[in-house]
Amino acid sequence: MASLPRSRILALLSVPLLLLAGCTTDAVTGENPRIPAATSAAQLRPGDSLTVALQGIPDPSSHPVQIDEQGLISLPYIGTITAAGATTSELAQRIRETYIARNFYTAMDVSVSVTERYIYVGGEVTRPGRIIWTPDLTLAKAIQSAGGFTLYARETRVSLVRDQQAYDLNVKLAQRNPAQDPLMMPGDSVQVPRSPF
Repeated sequence: MASLPRSRILALLSVPLLLLAGCTTDAVTGENPRIPAATSAAQLRPGDSLTVALQGIPDPSSHPVQIDEQGLISLPYIGTITAAGATTSELAQRIRETYIARNFYTAMDVSVSVTERYIYVGGEVTRPGRIIWTPDLTLAKAIQSAGGFTLYARETRVSLVRDQQAYDLNVKLAQRNPAQDPLMMPGDSVQVPRSPF
């Protein structure tokens, strides 16, 4: 039986070491990418919950509405109106002008306030779904609000989508270094992938 050359033996011995190295988790070093702020946090987005108050008219009323996937809301008498992309003051002006242009009222006051805004967390978390956004909500807090990671989560390669751009983030790094834990913006989407091992 011929003996194997020394280089071949070393190569065969290194295969299990490479496989074991692939099973370890990614190191908690380095930096997360810098994520630009959303185009405008003040702009309304699909999914935002609003209260539209119609005042200065014979029948003042308040209407809870939610911006649908097409960016629209629906109000009495005027039907649907585009809300996404506008600020609350722009939307209030648009609603006022529509009511007056359609001769429902000659003068009125409209106020729009945001009641709830959301971010979305999916994938390998205990409770995937939407989470109410607050100005101090960070990526690590969003994961905690979704019940934390499952056993199969790949914590070092979490995808955050903002303004149709995706960023890969290491949540372990964010948990250890608050400077690496980005603030979430309304409408952000977080996807936690499954670990390959």
